[in-house]
Amino acid sequence: AGAIGFIGLITPHVMRLIVGPDHRILLPAAALAGGILLLWSDTLARTFAGDMPVGIITACFGAPFFIYLLRSRMKA
Repeated sequence: AGAIGFIGLITPHVMRLIVGPDHRILLPAAALAGGILLLWSDTLARTFAGDMPVGIITACFGAPFFIYLLRSRMKA
């Protein structure tokens, strides 16, 4: 549940930067991108380490993005 929750926090913010604030486009795009990101993270975790937790892969993607969000919000 940790990796899925983290994906659920990351994906809408990324997709809002890409597609804009229109929720008619944002909601399906975020759902599709979240599924793709989780599938890709799981495949990557199984490929490299055999039994690596998916949460490590998602944290590697999510932590730098959240740092970026925090820094951009502090400047604004």
